[in-house]
Amino acid sequence: MEKYKVLIIGGGTAGITVAATLLRKQPKLKVAIIEPSDKHYYQPAWTLVGAGTYKFSDTERDEKDLIPKSVHWIRDYAEDIDPESNLVTLSHGEQIEFEALVVATGVQYNWNIIPGLEEGIGKHSITSNYDKKYATYTWESLKSFKGGNAVFTQPHTPIKCGGAPQKIMYLAEHYFRKNGKRENTNVIFATPGTVIFGVQPFKDALLKIVKDRNIHTFFFHKLVEIRPEQQEAVYEVTKPGHQPDVNDQINQKLGIRIESDGKVIIPFNFLHTAPPQSAPDFIKNSPLSKHDDPYGYVEVDKHTLQHSRYPNVFSLGDVAGTPNAKTGAAIRKQAPVVVANIIKFLEKGSLEDRYHGYSSCPIVTGYGKMLLAEFDYENKAAPSLPIDTSKPRWDMWILKKYLLPWFYWNRMLKGKG
Repeated sequence: MEKYKVLIIGGGTAGITVAATLLRKQPKLKVAIIEPSDKHYYQPAWTLVGAGTYKFSDTERDEKDLIPKSVHWIRDYAEDIDPESNLVTLSHGEQIEFEALVVATGVQYNWNIIPGLEEGIGKHSITSNYDKKYATYTWESLKSFKGGNAVFTQPHTPIKCGGAPQKIMYLAEHYFRKNGKRENTNVIFATPGTVIFGVQPFKDALLKIVKDRNIHTFFFHKLVEIRPEQQEAVYEVTKPGHQPDVNDQINQKLGIRIESDGKVIIPFNFLHTAPPQSAPDFIKNSPLSKHDDPYGYVEVDKHTLQHSRYPNVFSLGDVAGTPNAKTGAAIRKQAPVVVANIIKFLEKGSLEDRYHGYSSCPIVTGYGKMLLAEFDYENKAAPSLPIDTSKPRWDMWILKKYLLPWFYWNRMLKGKG
């Protein structure tokens, strides 16, 4: 049985960044990554792919070129974790032993949770930039869109990159204006959330954009079904008083109706959504998941990122049960904390490094404009640049389209970020 000083499950952003950072500090450490995929993707650019302003091929690299050379790559799936025995079981039955474990699997997409979504996605102008199979379909659907309701929505589960459903909405609305389609288009944002964005001053900036561009918003709207053939999205209103008035002139124009069971029906000619998300099943069913979390995220101390019950287990990225926004920017701040605390753990010292919930959401508001929302665990703005990024700016677009991808491939994944 092979044993590693540090075993990492997941060769995505979090796993590779931790491995590269760890080996810069401890070059002789015996480290392995469990990752079945041959390809690695820069997913933040898929929004731009869906808007026709970025090549999908530029988001893809070979996994073998990114995993540090001294790391042993186990090209398989992890199927079971036994933290009591310090063992991970692979899909074909082999067991790997670890002294310290890093869980960085990312999330699992559960398309089947919403009836009709799994059957309809990729057809009937139903799409999602969250999946590599559909980002280019978003662009094809926008180009062929003739008018009507363009609906942008999201599930009731926590999702990574919570601003992504809005980003493509702003880009699509701008595309419709540039191409003479806007006059015949109703842009609709329907969300189970309570506000457009939870942090000031970005909330006010986005509300102004929504108002200025005549985007129709429906809050407290939980997506419960998609009817692909009929092109209808079905919602349950989760707070009294927020059910649309079907006699309202605007709602009549949108074709909104209420069914007998109180469900709100919003017809669409184009629909973009995020998939329902959770921890992968093998994590959800393991001792590592939070007992009271229906989505099965890994139970960790939100500051040290050490597991609450198994001190030799750490987790970061989208699968970690921390209350921050799940973004690549969060991983950039989490990875050095995990690395420092693993080293301290292996040396039997006290864990001193702390993560304070930093995350950022680059919200593209149109072709050539973006605002950068940075915030922490307290949902307070946490700016890192000496400029005001709470309003859409051209230089932030340059950051999104050119600088951040370069930084990702050349700095972050090499442990230099």
